[in-house]
Amino acid sequence: FGGMAGRFIAQLVVVGAQVVIRAFSQAYKEAVARGGATAAKSTASKAASGPSSWTRSGLMDLDEARKILNVDKDAPWEKVEENFKHLFEANDKAKGGSFYLQSKVFRAKERLDVDRQDQAKASQDAK
Repeated sequence: FGGMAGRFIAQLVVVGAQVVIRAFSQAYKEAVARGGATAAKSTASKAASGPSSWTRSGLMDLDEARKILNVDKDAPWEKVEENFKHLFEANDKAKGGSFYLQSKVFRAKERLDVDRQDQAKASQDAK
């Protein structure tokens, strides 16, 4: 009786493992298929948003940066700096803030700074 129970348990473990492996494999295939479609949509939308190498590299776009810093397209640079300083300090981890949010604020200002430099260069080249 002991040998038969052992064999039954072993078969049960093997069948259970096979079921888990098949389910994991199927879920992985579906995730890869969905991930590929999502990545393709994301790439297409970023490419359509403008020719900037910054957006094509997958980094933050201008609209997101403006939303994070709560400024509109025509906001003076002083307003960008003021909002950046406030949000950066408010999210200081030492003061109980979020390092993640602080990083997003930093990257938003960095992105707007690059755009500002690009605009200055373009106006310089136009002269």
